[in-house]
Amino acid sequence: MLPRSRPLSPHLELYRFTVTMAMSIIHRITGMVLYLGTILLVGWLAAAALGEGPLALVNTAFGHWFGQLVLIGYTWALLHHMLGGVRHFIWDTGRGLGPGTREAIAWANLGASIVLTLLAWGVFAWWR
Repeated sequence: MLPRSRPLSPHLELYRFTVTMAMSIIHRITGMVLYLGTILLVGWLAAAALGEGPLALVNTAFGHWFGQLVLIGYTWALLHHMLGGVRHFIWDTGRGLGPGTREAIAWANLGASIVLTLLAWGVFAWWR
């Protein structure tokens, strides 16, 4: 019996990298980021429960430019992951599976998550 010289399944090098592949990877990454962000949220709630001193410390950390950057990233991850879930829900109904539509929905997911993040933080800055 001769050894096989070809792989049993297609290798990643055979596939063209598409926006839907990128959105799938980003969806998984944002899911992990949401776990870490939830720890920050629990920390903030715990600090609020412990009193004025711990809450002021956490608010100072979140008010720093790096803390603000983390919160903006968390907001984007939350909105992007939510919109990715909506995208998958649309696909689960059997709609939007054509090549052009599939990629348009993926680009819309990315664009909408960025716009909604900027809108949310713009409203936050205005409200403050």
